[in-house]
Amino acid sequence: MAFKNVGTYNLDKAVSGSAGTANAGAFTMDAAGIASGQAFLTAELEKRDTLVRTPLTSFTYARDIPIRVGGGWAEFVSAMQVGYGITGGSGDNLMHSGGANGIPMVQADFSKGQYKTHMVAAGTRVMWVDLQRGNMTGRNMDSLLRDGLRLTYDKHMDENTYVGFSRFGTTGLLNNPDVTVTNAASNGATTSSTKFKDKTPDQILKDINEAILLAWNASENDNAAIPNHIIMPYEQFNYLATTKVTDLAEKTILTFLLENNVAKQNGSDLVIAATKWCKGAGDAGVDRMVVYRNEERFLAMDELVPLTRAMTSSNTNDFCFDTAYAGNLSEVEMFYDQTMLYVDGI
Repeated sequence: MAFKNVGTYNLDKAVSGSAGTANAGAFTMDAAGIASGQAFLTAELEKRDTLVRTPLTSFTYARDIPIRVGGGWAEFVSAMQVGYGITGGSGDNLMHSGGANGIPMVQADFSKGQYKTHMVAAGTRVMWVDLQRGNMTGRNMDSLLRDGLRLTYDKHMDENTYVGFSRFGTTGLLNNPDVTVTNAASNGATTSSTKFKDKTPDQILKDINEAILLAWNASENDNAAIPNHIIMPYEQFNYLATTKVTDLAEKTILTFLLENNVAKQNGSDLVIAATKWCKGAGDAGVDRMVVYRNEERFLAMDELVPLTRAMTSSNTNDFCFDTAYAGNLSEVEMFYDQTMLYVDGI
């Protein structure tokens, strides 16, 4: 076998025997070269980042409302409530004597509330060819699409929790028409302001405590109904979390509030958290703070059927696999609206 010397004068490229003297030996890294499949060497030399970067987003609904799972494909969620009464009231009318010929009788008034549910449905489509290519690249197209579907579902749950859907006639934690709306107090300065950033820590604490007390008083000061949850926009929350009480103090305003609020003094641990939905949620587009009792007895949302993979079928016309997902959700169920309060203008 004769050895063919490729030469030493031009070592940047070598023409194979099968290519002869054709242009296949010329490497041109331009659009035409890439399109013709001559980029394979670059692919071999690149460092591959295996992380697939998903969209930047957030959802906080699971933190701010109890979610009950189960119930099936029901069209409504019902809740029973009862009110009690007695002839003449529960004061001195209950006093009794030996010669009395009758006693007042307790009566019960039962009623049922109904809350809407709605079905959600979405699908994914994976081309058969993409499935085969995924075996070579190590990318599971079906898994990537499921992640996108779950993200979409969580965004839907977030909106359902905080504001509901006007198209469906539902509301959420931030816009229930039965909840009392108040305005934050002024700071009393020459240029008055109701915003947290323009107030002293004591004035902010007063706003928090007054909101808690208003909701608690509306519940006849039932210890089980002391508000234990506050949500507000990120701007206000981060200001409280990063600003010290004084220049010489080590504690932030947020720590000061959590340690000295009236709920804590009455045996209830207060949670102060942030969500994007509070920004501009108040009347006339001002920022809103929501104070409420975060407990299943007082409010909840039913995930009657969590997002479920309902069916998958092959589609020979479009050469793909189609998968349908479905779920069943309720609107926000407010059982005691007096345990919640809106504070606007913070």
